Amino acid sequence: MALQWTAEQVLALSPNAIALKRGKALAHPSRWPVLGVQNQTLWGECQTYQKKPYRTIIDLRGPAFCCSCASGQLPCKHAIGLFLLLTEQPTTKQAPFECGKLPAWGAKWLESRAQAAMHTQDGKNQLADDPAAVAAQTQKRLQRLQKRSHNVEAGITDLEQWLQDIVRAGLAELPARPYQFWDSAAARLVDAQAPGLASRVRALAGIPHSGRGWPERMLKALGQLHLLVQAYRQIEALPLPLQAEVRTQVGFTQTKEALQQLADVPGSQVTSQEDTWQVLGKIVTAEDALKTQRVWLWGLQTQRMALVLSFAHGRRQSLDSSLVPGACVRGKLIFYPGTGVQRALVASRQAAEAQHRAGIGHGRIEAAIAQYASSLMENPWQTRYPLALSSIFLRYDSAQWWVQDVEGDRLPLSRTFTQGWELLSLSGGRSLSVFGEWDGTSLQPLSVWSEKKFLALQTPVRASMLSKSAASNGRRMR
Repeated sequence: MALQWTAEQVLALSPNAIALKRGKALAHPSRWPVLGVQNQTLWGECQTYQKKPYRTIIDLRGPAFCCSCASGQLPCKHAIGLFLLLTEQPTTKQAPFECGKLPAWGAKWLESRAQAAMHTQDGKNQLADDPAAVAAQTQKRLQRLQKRSHNVEAGITDLEQWLQDIVRAGLAELPARPYQFWDSAAARLVDAQAPGLASRVRALAGIPHSGRGWPERMLKALGQLHLLVQAYRQIEALPLPLQAEVRTQVGFTQTKEALQQLADVPGSQVTSQEDTWQVLGKIVTAEDALKTQRVWLWGLQTQRMALVLSFAHGRRQSLDSSLVPGACVRGKLIFYPGTGVQRALVASRQAAEAQHRAGIGHGRIEAAIAQYASSLMENPWQTRYPLALSSIFLRYDSAQWWVQDVEGDRLPLSRTFTQGWELLSLSGGRSLSVFGEWDGTSLQPLSVWSEKKFLALQTPVRASMLSKSAASNGRRMR
């Protein structure tokens, strides 16, 4: 059981650097007078300065965590310390965990998890057995959709006029625009129930202060926004997958329950795929109080890429940490309708042996960029593309890190990438395989592997767009 997890994978679950540091300090058997394991359940009692020890339990099938401490984060430092003990068990002279009976408090937690899952399924079954309730729910959903469509149409009309005003006035005066100019336009789109469009408008605020070449980047972003507006205007004339993509980009969402019901139903555009999925990389971005996590999966048999998104609002909500970079899971994914690299929902899964293949990705940068161009033809609104390169070398030139293939072609790495020297040392001058997100300008590495060694890069939580204060600072710097 311990071989399914490594210390690197456990540390990647940490919600922040403080929990990681304190969790490492607790990863010693002397801090845990009680340690036990049974099947896929791990538990322990951590003795600290408190009179009563903290009771911590981990369900390895998730993984899922529970602790009696007051921390609202999952996993907390106690769970990280307990988990690290499991990964170190094979290297210790005496295994600290005893195979025994699960204590009552642990059994109660597992039972509550099982009951919650059962109640959710029972509610779905009861609704399915009542045709009248299904019909009433469907009617209400259609009414809400019609009302929202009307609101979105009105919001798009205002957005078109706003874009025309920008073009007429020209780009030169945009750096002098206050943040409110962008935020007010985005707020109107939020009121019109088009959050996808609102997010794109807010992202425009930072472009005039993004340095050299900003007019070209602004024209590109405005062009994508205009194309999206026109596509929505003529959505009925588009192919069904592209219709779904346009709706998603505007801000229409589909619940997980609805997605599961439509999976593999003819004409629903919702498909599923079973495979062994390798977790290639993970990155978290933050916008105000909302955190967004992107996890990229690669199907080892189907050779298909999938994106799993999860969200957390505020400090009390935690992101899904069960998909750990470097791990493999055997399971079924349900794909949201759309074009290009599609978002997916993990419907079922079980642990699988990790398989790190050095051949994943393109050996030539030219071929990788050609595939990216083909993906843009399918979905011109994607802002991040999963790019995998094999047999490439790290280079440092003109205060910039690059990846270079055997032909001498190069791609710049993101300016936020700070682990170049560590990776150069890891490679020993030999070639590496790199996976990351390509934004059309630079590559943000998320993981690398050399021969059989896989390394998930620690990427800090990044702001997904310029905040109001940052935009103000940009204007003052001018």
